[in-house]
Amino acid sequence: MLSFSVVSEAVPFDPGLDAVFDWFRLSDPDGSRMARVFRETFDQLYDGQRTGRYRWDQLYKTEKTHYGTLIEINLQREFKFNDGLAMDYEIAGHEIDCKYSASGQWMLPPESIGHLILGSVANDANSVWSIGLVRATPEHRNVGKNRDLKGSLNALGKSRIKWLFKDAPMQPNILLQLSEEQVARIMAPKSGQARVNELLRTATNMRISRNIIATVAQQNDFMKRVRTNGGARSTLQLEGYLILGGDYSVQTDIARKLGCVVPEPGEIVSVRVTPVDSAVEGSVKLQGRYWHRFMGDTDVSIPAPTVVGQ
Repeated sequence: MLSFSVVSEAVPFDPGLDAVFDWFRLSDPDGSRMARVFRETFDQLYDGQRTGRYRWDQLYKTEKTHYGTLIEINLQREFKFNDGLAMDYEIAGHEIDCKYSASGQWMLPPESIGHLILGSVANDANSVWSIGLVRATPEHRNVGKNRDLKGSLNALGKSRIKWLFKDAPMQPNILLQLSEEQVARIMAPKSGQARVNELLRTATNMRISRNIIATVAQQNDFMKRVRTNGGARSTLQLEGYLILGGDYSVQTDIARKLGCVVPEPGEIVSVRVTPVDSAVEGSVKLQGRYWHRFMGDTDVSIPAPTVVGQ
């Protein structure tokens, strides 16, 4: 469970900021809604199903700049903010300017002075994001020398950010957690089915999202590449792999009993198993036999059992 964080630096009394802070606390107590927005915005920008991209450094400069615009749009879609008269949003009766920066260096135009800033930063490689509130005032702003007179938040302003969430987790991008050699092996086959098969052989005991599968398959019917009847579940079952889905309570229960990562709704987890003679810690009984996670490095395998929902 995430928690709201506040800065230790004394912040001047600001009832408007506190009202907006409390609005978010009621609207998204654990940060799960915001975490989903940040994850989906990265995926939207990568457009992996069409492009095969999955990393920030694969984007063009203009696309990176566009992330801030998408976050502004996607937050408004998720929370149904009213449009502001002078700024981007109106929340709890207060005008809000939405800012994003991959470096956390939010630029404040002169027209934002006096208004609240909803500023955010996110890092896909580390699967973290942060978002906070601060009042744009002359004392919080470096004076810009550029033509539009934008200025960055200065040290005092940064110290007075009231963080809603700081370095909070989001759904991981597992292609960034694998080595370059592993990703290259996954992406090497010409067939989308072969790439998905290799993904599930390689990324074991990891939460695999639908978007990752789409990025690897690069096909419209990407989830078909996971299913039985010719998909990865059929092929990899013969090699001793269980493909467990987060949309099935029976399968998430199997993951817990095996002691592996438990998939969330919309995710799958691939785990290789082997039979054991009796019940031991980390085992589960399926089709009349006990099974345990396979921890060896041999290619010899016994076909995995069939589970409900496959």
